[in-house]
Amino acid sequence: MKKDRLLDIIKLADESLRSFGIAAPRVAAAALNPHGGEGGLFGREEIDEIIPAVDEAAELGIDAQGPISADSVFIRAKEGEFDVVIAMFHDQGAIAMKMMGFGSVVTLLLGLPIIRTSVGHGTAFDIAGKNMADHRNLEEAVIVAAELAADRIQARSD
Repeated sequence: MKKDRLLDIIKLADESLRSFGIAAPRVAAAALNPHGGEGGLFGREEIDEIIPAVDEAAELGIDAQGPISADSVFIRAKEGEFDVVIAMFHDQGAIAMKMMGFGSVVTLLLGLPIIRTSVGHGTAFDIAGKNMADHRNLEEAVIVAAELAADRIQARSD
């Protein structure tokens, strides 16, 4: 991911979390390469793109940290150290989320004028129409959307 794109995503994450009532969001940027690139030994993306984006975000007053090795950043977020983790590619984040709670993970698409949640397991086209799907994850996605909407309404009235 390029620096400017990552910086835009960090700003979007910070702004979105604030709109959901988190006064001081803590943003983590996952590393792309194993062990954070080992100072360029395994790749330079951390040095050339991720660190400059995180540093610029910090200069803007955003509590952003990274790059943090992907093999630990998601556990640290689950334990409460970060409010959001920015993954460098889809499966980097999806695998972590599914391992932490397949069937209960809800995804949230940021940057839209509406609240948009969905099930964390994907479309499940392979079982569509076979009366095999478990509805509980969809219910959870609807509940999360409703809670976020209520929080947003409350924040606007304060």
